[in-house]
Amino acid sequence: MPAALATMPANAAATLPQTADWNEMFAQRSYLVRFAQRRLHDAALAEDLVHDVFEAVLTGHARFAGRSGLRTWLVGVLKHKIVDLIRQRSRYDTLGDDDDSAHAAALLPCPQPLPDEVAEQRQRLAAVLARMQQLSPGLRSAVELRLIHEHSTEEVCRALNISQDNLFVRLHRARRALLH
Repeated sequence: MPAALATMPANAAATLPQTADWNEMFAQRSYLVRFAQRRLHDAALAEDLVHDVFEAVLTGHARFAGRSGLRTWLVGVLKHKIVDLIRQRSRYDTLGDDDDSAHAAALLPCPQPLPDEVAEQRQRLAAVLARMQQLSPGLRSAVELRLIHEHSTEEVCRALNISQDNLFVRLHRARRALLH
């Protein structure tokens, strides 16, 4: 008999279904620990939460209503404990320079492109610029002003003396020509 059963309060028996006994509940422990570990990726934290589930049952804070199986009910209580933990941690976690954040930062990928990625990007850019030179002057000027120099639509329309609809048609045609 587990030590927790010896210290069980008198009203704790009312929290379990009539057909279930404490041994059945504790038989679910290993399943509950595995369930928590899969979600939390931390064995010690999983053990703590399963302990909290049993504590809630023993103290009467969690009551079994008999609308589901014992395992399903215990998993439901455990899910609520996991959500509570996540909410609690989200309020208090910081982005400080502690050991955990330094370790996590070491696992993040480098934001800089690798040398082969840079070479590939340069090749693509050279190909697009070469195709831009082959565009008609009207399409090329629309692309240069709007996309390369990032002028507003109104400024480009004024500079080229065209309507917005005409600008959008030119940009569409230029994009199609550059991508194919």
